Amino acid sequence: MSELTRQAAEDLLYREARLLDERRLEAWLELFTADGMQYDDAEQRALRVYQILHLPHYAQLPPSRTVHVVSNVEVENGPASDEATVHCSLVVYELRSGDHLQLGLGEQRTLAARCEYRLRREDEWRIALKKVMLIDRELPIHNLSFLL
Repeated sequence: MSELTRQAAEDLLYREARLLDERRLEAWLELFTADGMQYDDAEQRALRVYQILHLPHYAQLPPSRTVHVVSNVEVENGPASDEATVHCSLVVYELRSGDHLQLGLGEQRTLAARCEYRLRREDEWRIALKKVMLIDRELPIHNLSFLL
C-alpha cells in the first residue's frame, strides 16, 4: 500500500466540503470509518444528520447556505501505510436568509478554524477522526447548528 499523498488528502477534504455545502449529509456520513469520531460517534453523527434532514429543526429553518474553503493541507503519514494525519485551515462562510429582526438571519458570517484529521485506508481513505478548532472558540458563538 502506498502512503497518502497531499493530492489524495486534498481530494478527500474538498469532497467533504462539497458534500457539506450541498447538504448531501448522508453521503458525507460515508466518508467516515465505522468507528470514526467528530466529537460524535457514528450513531450520534447519523442521528444529527437525520434530525437536520428529516425532522423539524428550528435552528436550521431556514437552512444555512455554506461555503467551506479548505487550504494549507499538510500530510503526516503514520507508522503504518494505511494511516495518516492531515492538518488544514478551514474557513466557512454561512448565510441564513431572513430579516434583520431575527438574530443572525440575513447576515453572512465567517468561521475560521484549524482542523486535524486522522485518516485510515479501508476500501479507500476515510475519516477516522475530525477535530475542528475554531479560532474564536473561547467566545460566544450563536446558533452553530450546521455541520462543520
